[in-house]
Amino acid sequence: MSEEYGSNFITITGDDGEEIELEHLDTVEFREELYMAFFPADMEEDDDDFGMIILKVVDDDNEEMLVSVDDEDELTAVHDLFVTRLSDENEEG
Repeated sequence: MSEEYGSNFITITGDDGEEIELEHLDTVEFREELYMAFFPADMEEDDDDFGMIILKVVDDDNEEMLVSVDDEDELTAVHDLFVTRLSDENEEG
């Protein structure tokens, strides 16, 4: 992960080797695992075609890595948690 763009942005490398800039939205714990939610940094505000990207934080030889969530039930549960948290934040602020 890179903090090249500041603390809310990271650069990841996809499976195809392409670098992607992401804006970090929130981090949650679900079933004793950490998950992070992102939007693509180059996404337009009115772009409804691209949703939230959710990645799981895993420990690989004492190094944190972000990996995709392959289990649909797990992904749906974590997505719903993020949506609730982000909706609550928008209502408060």
